[in-house]
Amino acid sequence: MTADDFGAAVEINEAIELAHRDGILTAASLMVGAPAASDAVTRARDMPSLRIGLHLVLVDGRPMLPAKAVPDLVRPDGNFRSDMVRAGAAMFFLPHVRSQLAHEIAAQFEAFTATRLKLDHVNAHKHFHLHPTIADLIVEIGAEFGLRAVRVPREQGSVLSSIDGRTRPRIEPLSIMTALLSAKLRRAGLMTSDRVFGLAWSGAMTKDRLNGLITHLPDGLSEIYLHPATRDDFPGSSPGYRYRDELAALLDPATIAAARRDGVRLGGFADFPPRR
Repeated sequence: MTADDFGAAVEINEAIELAHRDGILTAASLMVGAPAASDAVTRARDMPSLRIGLHLVLVDGRPMLPAKAVPDLVRPDGNFRSDMVRAGAAMFFLPHVRSQLAHEIAAQFEAFTATRLKLDHVNAHKHFHLHPTIADLIVEIGAEFGLRAVRVPREQGSVLSSIDGRTRPRIEPLSIMTALLSAKLRRAGLMTSDRVFGLAWSGAMTKDRLNGLITHLPDGLSEIYLHPATRDDFPGSSPGYRYRDELAALLDPATIAAARRDGVRLGGFADFPPRR
């Protein structure tokens, strides 16, 4: 049970701490260069049972390196480019852009190491690690930093539709990319979950949906990720996201009871045997 965007805002950090101490949240993915990253690290150090991973940011944020060191990754204002398709093409085809990308990814791994937190997993904001160049660099650079597990964002639609009939199973348009990423991680000896939930209901993981997922979990290792916060409207919040509802879902007594039933085990990647 993972919360993304740890460090993006104090409201998110507060919710993650509440959801771990009083609810069923077991892991969080840290944005090392985000505005409230220092606050997030302080809280994480006080919660050693919360597994912390690196939420690699290469879009919708600021780089760890000075903008002049990664000029092809950023806009004139110093923030990362938001045109993911064109930026991704440059990363794939242009060697000098790949070099900048490699240095930025290494800088974010180094920043995580500097926190002295144990690295549980890596994923990327907006699942940008599905990009083959980014994935290759994560595997290559991550090996130097004890990388153990990476999220593969593949969701089982039949489970969703059994919970909410309005959510229809569909062929995931990124299925080829997730298959390629999964194969790459297996070859590298890295751990992934069997499936991930949180894509279709991103920003709308209500109590009923989370309870339903826990009740209908297939056998194997599943990752459910959410975006909890103590407010719906804060600097950097995504319009329409129901942050407080997602926090409420993690604190809901019925959901907590469902997560404690026989056959369900919660944790981060470090709490489970390797699955490659």
